[in-house]
Amino acid sequence: MGSIPPFQYREVTAVDGSAWAPFRHRLFAAMWGAQFVSNVGGWMQTVGAQWLMLTLTGSAAYVALVQTAASLPIVLFAVAAGTIGDLVDRRHFLLATQAIMLLAAVALGVLAIAGLASPGRCSR
Repeated sequence: MGSIPPFQYREVTAVDGSAWAPFRHRLFAAMWGAQFVSNVGGWMQTVGAQWLMLTLTGSAAYVALVQTAASLPIVLFAVAAGTIGDLVDRRHFLLATQAIMLLAAVALGVLAIAGLASPGRCSR
């Protein structure tokens, strides 16, 4: 098998039983912080898109469709994304997916600021 580097596995001590113990590792804390910021940004984007749709249409049905459109890709692609995550370098996969999410958020923001966002544009 090969030797296991000593930094990957170590003996667990009583101090490590704390819920905050993983944050002692700089990389874990950075990853956790970045994921937290990403989640908050996603929540803000969802609320903004719903608010925009309510402002444009006044329809609760359209607001529900925005939430469906936000959740449907998770339902459809979660298993495939997990498989891809197991096959490729996870860091590059994470960076690529976060970059795509950033581009989508920027595109939505630009369209909204330019006044080009409307529910009718997609159906034409």
